[in-house]
Amino acid sequence: MPVSHQAFFHAATSTVSYLVWDEATREAAIIDPVLDYDPRSATISTASADEILSAVRDRNLTLRYLLETHAHADHLSASHYLRGLTGAPVVIGEMITEVQSHFGALFEAEDVIPDGSAFDRLVADGETLALGQSTIGVMHTPGHTAACVTYLIGDGAYVGDTLFMPDYGTARTDFPGGDAATLYASIRKILNLPAHTRIFVGHDYLPEGRSTYAWETSVAQQRAENLHVHDGVSADAFVALREARDATLAPPVLILPSLQINIRAGALPPPTDKGGVFLSLPVTAPAGMA
Repeated sequence: MPVSHQAFFHAATSTVSYLVWDEATREAAIIDPVLDYDPRSATISTASADEILSAVRDRNLTLRYLLETHAHADHLSASHYLRGLTGAPVVIGEMITEVQSHFGALFEAEDVIPDGSAFDRLVADGETLALGQSTIGVMHTPGHTAACVTYLIGDGAYVGDTLFMPDYGTARTDFPGGDAATLYASIRKILNLPAHTRIFVGHDYLPEGRSTYAWETSVAQQRAENLHVHDGVSADAFVALREARDATLAPPVLILPSLQINIRAGALPPPTDKGGVFLSLPVTAPAGMA
């Protein structure tokens, strides 16, 4: 049966979230929902997530899943918030345990157990989830992070940060667990899907010469036009290009708050004995200052 979707662009983080549903049964999934976060005041709000939830209600859909493509480093996930309102389970790739292990230790987050239990379901490469009369296929596509997955729904591939629009290229690979050669192999898996497969990206950053945001492309277009990884680009050439580009990139603005929230499936750290909720700020300082 046909599958439809609606995209929601979060301008503050250039993130695209998706509401996907099976037309026959009205069962739906939300992919990569975003919390609004003001880094100056450390204030979280939910307007963007509420907009998606309003669309679920307006379209008379039943929310079955909250799908995370990976633990994002550039925005805070709204999955825990939406789970609390709807009861829908939060789903992520099974390699999230590696990400939790690294960043749980970095932030000294004793409540984070690196077994994926903060999430409701861990999925593996080749696994499928039922969405009404349709299915959600899971493709493990690491490289940006160890836990990245692509969701295959209908004729669409929801690739998270693995690929961007052809005129922007591909994801960075310099985060812990990232690897350029691994990303190349993952992208080739995606680009070996049928040429007509629609690709829906997780971000759009406007490159020079384009003024309109976009998030849909195709396997055929990516193979022909992607700046970094079009057909004919070898693994060695891609790795050299990707690693050189990564060396010039600053960390994402929200990397520290995002990862602390996202390894908890979008939940806040537990409150202190006095009731306050705090995020950690690991500091790199010259020797002797600590």
